[in-house]
Amino acid sequence: MSRIGKKPVAVPQGVTATVDGQTVTAKGPKGELKFVANDEVLVKMEDGEIAVEPRDQSKQARSKWGMSRTQISNILQGVKDGFERKLEINGVGYRAAMQGKNLQLSLGYSHDVVYETPQGVSITVSKPTEVTISGIDKQQVGQVAAEIRKYRSPEPYKGKGVKYAEERIVRKEGKKK
Repeated sequence: MSRIGKKPVAVPQGVTATVDGQTVTAKGPKGELKFVANDEVLVKMEDGEIAVEPRDQSKQARSKWGMSRTQISNILQGVKDGFERKLEINGVGYRAAMQGKNLQLSLGYSHDVVYETPQGVSITVSKPTEVTISGIDKQQVGQVAAEIRKYRSPEPYKGKGVKYAEERIVRKEGKKK
């Protein structure tokens, strides 16, 4: 039994959710999102809550059960509040700036890295060393944050690079004489 899948997803106030077969649509103050559940799970709406059940007890159906419930929960939270991911830039001369809609990163390369902001995501730079990514789709916000972090991942000796704000870099000791 999936502990997550067993719990029904409550539809928050200010959000309208509809279930049409395998498609769950949510509309809220931030926008509209859709999720199409796999055919191996059954999605139904009852008493203002969305319940997800496996169609049978096969391993495939049970493995998609909890994931489908979490995806539905994420779209409901996204259209109501949205999601946000913060990145920190550490290193001498490393900085970020907005160039129109694009993010310009100086990360110690011979050239600046320009990252084009995808549709549905907004990027803001509050300080030259802090980047905030926000949007209503949790997967897309996380993907954009991962792509920006990938340009210069934090290294363990000096901690230089782009890291998530909540990430802790395990530092290594350098060479000894």
